[in-house]
Amino acid sequence: MGESLNRIPFWFLRHGETDWNAQGLSQGRTDIPLNGVGLAQARRAAKTLAGIGGIATVVASPLVRAKVTAEIAAEALGLPVEFDEGLQEVNFGEQEGQPMGDWYDDWIAGHYTPDRAEPFDALLARAVAAINRATARPGPVLVVAHGALFRALRVAFGHEPNVRTPNALPIRCEPPADGGSMWAVTPAELASE
Repeated sequence: MGESLNRIPFWFLRHGETDWNAQGLSQGRTDIPLNGVGLAQARRAAKTLAGIGGIATVVASPLVRAKVTAEIAAEALGLPVEFDEGLQEVNFGEQEGQPMGDWYDDWIAGHYTPDRAEPFDALLARAVAAINRATARPGPVLVVAHGALFRALRVAFGHEPNVRTPNALPIRCEPPADGGSMWAVTPAELASE
């Protein structure tokens, strides 16, 4: 793997739930808004992040589900939101709006890419470049983005990639202190509602 992350810790937050998440549909670049559950999840994540404190910069995908999640978190932190096109979700091509299938492993391995979709290795390179731009800003940085993008980051972290990321759960991503290759990926304990 040629892509390497800046060895700078950061927070990652996947957007809150959408109706397509609830229905098990692949969203990709289709710009689906948060539903009521997703808005509540975003508010809870914002409360959690405000309780953790210290975040200096919020960078988000411009897709509405991530944008609104980021705005809710940033308001609780008293910060503006910066946007990076590179943090957008993968383009799933013909699979967008379709039930999430068993093709992810083949896509991650590079054996299958849906028609008109972004190959996984291209997503990986784009995700690493976007995180590196984010962590070059004043830190700690909160990145608000998407599930498949985080699957790509898991590869860069040295972890198994095909793991579903919960909606609106802040995750601390830390490079290994010993100079090794596996990052620590630690979910925050959510604030009580």
